[in-house]
Amino acid sequence: MTPLVLPLASDTLIDAGAVDYLIVGLYFAVVLGIGLVARRQVSDSVDFFLSGRALPAWVTGLAFVSANLGAVEIMGMSASGAEFGLPTVHYFWVGAIPAMLFLGVVMMPFYYGSKVRSVPEFMLRRFGTGAHLVNAISFAVAQLLIAGINLYLLGTIIQAMLGWPLIVALLVAAVVVLSYITLGGLSAAIYNEVLQFFVIVASLLPLTLIGLNRVGGWSGLKDRIAEAAVANPDGPSAAEQLNSWPGNALSGFSNDILSVVGIVFGLGFVLSFGYWTTNFVEVQRAMASDSISAARRTPIIGAFPKMFVPFITIVPGMIAAVLVTEIADVKAGEQVSGGAEGTVQYNDALLYLMRDLLPNGLLGVAIAGLLAAFMAGMAANISAFNTVFSYDLWERYGVKDREDGYYLKVGRVATVGATVVAVGTAYLATNFSNIMSYLQTLFGFFNAPLFATFILGMFWKRMTPTAGWVGLVSGTLAAIAVAFLSEDAFGSLSLGVIPLGGQGAAFVAAGAAFVVDIVLSIVVSLVTKPKPASELRGLVWSETPKEDLVDADEASYPWYRRTLPLAGVALVLVTILNFAF
Repeated sequence: MTPLVLPLASDTLIDAGAVDYLIVGLYFAVVLGIGLVARRQVSDSVDFFLSGRALPAWVTGLAFVSANLGAVEIMGMSASGAEFGLPTVHYFWVGAIPAMLFLGVVMMPFYYGSKVRSVPEFMLRRFGTGAHLVNAISFAVAQLLIAGINLYLLGTIIQAMLGWPLIVALLVAAVVVLSYITLGGLSAAIYNEVLQFFVIVASLLPLTLIGLNRVGGWSGLKDRIAEAAVANPDGPSAAEQLNSWPGNALSGFSNDILSVVGIVFGLGFVLSFGYWTTNFVEVQRAMASDSISAARRTPIIGAFPKMFVPFITIVPGMIAAVLVTEIADVKAGEQVSGGAEGTVQYNDALLYLMRDLLPNGLLGVAIAGLLAAFMAGMAANISAFNTVFSYDLWERYGVKDREDGYYLKVGRVATVGATVVAVGTAYLATNFSNIMSYLQTLFGFFNAPLFATFILGMFWKRMTPTAGWVGLVSGTLAAIAVAFLSEDAFGSLSLGVIPLGGQGAAFVAAGAAFVVDIVLSIVVSLVTKPKPASELRGLVWSETPKEDLVDADEASYPWYRRTLPLAGVALVLVTILNFAF
């Protein structure tokens, strides 16, 4: 396991200048200022946890995509771009956009209309305390683990660029995130996420353009990848790296048909729909909207920038694989000294590309962008955790029936506690050379079984409360078993009994969780008692009047403010992108 203390400034990857430090300092000042302003709007727990349900759709839409565009996404996708090439776009065009549109069109009316404060609270109303407790605990654990990934990546970023010891980097950034969430709650997190979205784009777009110019444009990049593939016959071929389908290198399947099935079912359906439709980190942003129409449009608005994110995350990784000597050597199977782990890994691709391409000043913007990415992801995890911990665990199973101010204080204490715990969970991330493998494995554990339970319970009123918690537990255990038995799905902790690792193992684990959950939920439902239909309004599709699922005023809006036309445009665009590449 990696020691906590990393090298000091003499071993920094990039020599940041005074201008770079000034830019980073200004960014921190703005972030804290937003927290102070947002604090004035916090008068009760609904303001703190759900922004008083008063934010416009364009704000929540950008926050929706920014909450996902954290350090994990940027570093992980650039790592996968360097390792696998163009097939990594499946995480966006297959593994995100369709599920985001489904969330907006079909599922947000149930979340928003029921006025629940969290996804576990929705599970409580549909299935009762058993499923609620299982979901609340598993979600809280997941957020602590994913927050740890953000902390770990932040440490590698700051150590590489500023030369601070890892413990100092973690503490400084954690204090900033804690400050603005504790001060302003979800409003501070969301407005900072909007700012962070633009900062991230401003930092990564120049890097992409400069890199493409250096390799001779898109055609030059393809030529360089083809040359590198010829020189390294043991790695993915040029065709595998430059065509999104069938994506064998990404999925881990040698058979083309199995690869397509794994990507479409494992990633595009189970993992994608499981993450985007049931993950409270994302749903919480939409639930902060000022109307049911705005809530439905939130993920759809987020889908538009989301579908173009690969061009500033995956493409730089592909450029680094041919332009950065250290990353090219890693791809050729060599062990290279350097990086946060003592050896260079794919996770370092973006940092090394910044080192080679960006001058001082622009480097400061890039540093601020990566810090913004970390804080967006970390803040999203922590703000979702404190809501679920305060409402779904502490208030329901701990101290009940206290005044609102008490739970507001509990939420702020939970924010501090979650950040401290995340420092410990950051160590688990050190087992992975490609952080996306770890992340997808966690989604298989927590989101895939939740999606199975959720979607079956929403469309089948016969599903019972007992089946709800039995399905969740059995699906989670199935995913954990598959992951630990696979070659490297859980890093050095895996047993290697199943000859499948990386992304493919995560897809199979998620598929196993989904199937086991569905099968056992059906079996248990047939032998246990369901809830009466009168208690399922707003929770089950067939028992909910259609007027409860739409905003009566939306029909008078222009097309770009209506849910279905906006979703249709997004679907056409992402289909064109899939065919184009």
